[in-house]
Amino acid sequence: QVQLVESGGGLVQGGGSLRLSCAASGGNVCISRMGWYRQAPGEERELVATTTSGGTRNYAASVVGRFTISRDKVSNTVFLQMDNLKPGGAAVYSCNTVWSFCVPGAGAHETWGQGTQVAVTS
Repeated sequence: QVQLVESGGGLVQGGGSLRLSCAASGGNVCISRMGWYRQAPGEERELVATTTSGGTRNYAASVVGRFTISRDKVSNTVFLQMDNLKPGGAAVYSCNTVWSFCVPGAGAHETWGQGTQVAVTS
């Protein structure tokens, strides 16, 4: 019952910036975590950054100091500000959320967005 819509990907030169947005929509659900993962060709998907309902933020070591994740809980939109992007070709950035129905004892569910491509040239 949760859908994620991502935007903001594109092609930039090394050192440039992009801001990704992910808007969550659905019914009576409670979001516990939202974040971003990325996958480059031939590589496994890896965590980039996540933020929990309690405000805890987790970043991949490779992006610390360059990327910033934030969330608007009212709109259930998560943002990833990416600065000083490093050259390395294209990767797909996918939004992810862990959620549950807003009733006691409800189990957790996970939803992925369709992904948005980010390419950084030399």
